[in-house]
Amino acid sequence: METVIGLKGKDFVLLAADTMLAKSIFFLRDNSSKIRILSRNCMMGVIGNDGDAMHFTDFISTHISLYEIKNGYPMETQTVVHFTRHHLLANVASKVKYMVAMLLACFDPKRGPNLCFIDAHGASQSLNYSGHGIGHTICMSIFHMLWKPGLTIEGGQSIIRKCVAEIQNRLIVNLRHFEVYLVDKDGIRKLDSVGGKQVDLINQECIVPITRA
Repeated sequence: METVIGLKGKDFVLLAADTMLAKSIFFLRDNSSKIRILSRNCMMGVIGNDGDAMHFTDFISTHISLYEIKNGYPMETQTVVHFTRHHLLANVASKVKYMVAMLLACFDPKRGPNLCFIDAHGASQSLNYSGHGIGHTICMSIFHMLWKPGLTIEGGQSIIRKCVAEIQNRLIVNLRHFEVYLVDKDGIRKLDSVGGKQVDLINQECIVPITRA
């Protein structure tokens, strides 16, 4: 009952994830952050077992910081992707398995923005837009229709808002709030959350009209 989505623009990457923490059919709290900051220019949106997600992201961020301390320069974004995938694969092959899937968003001054899809089995692929969880299948058609090369930050935020509106209208699971983060040449910053009244306004211009009996 979780969702994380992301898209890559001209010179940035946006990640959005719901903030609900649930156990089986029970709602626990609505302030659980699924987007973790790994370094000054890398962040990760993780879904799965909450304990596994916390332990996995803590391990990755700690080793990225250690690498910078030991070498005097930060780990390259492509190295972050390979290190993350390697650690996940190593645990898949062992008795300790992380039940997590993630989107890794980075910005490299030389290579530009990068959005990497990594599933629970360690398969990875750099994409223009992607997602994990119960809501991402709804968003794929919206991404396909609205995403374009050279997308601006404002355009990316508009797509994210439309995705959240469709998720909240189509799913019986009440994902009330989505936090949104952006990474670009200036680093990582948190943008305004999406949900509630914002979604009510977006409903008037939904991609797929809702039919009511």
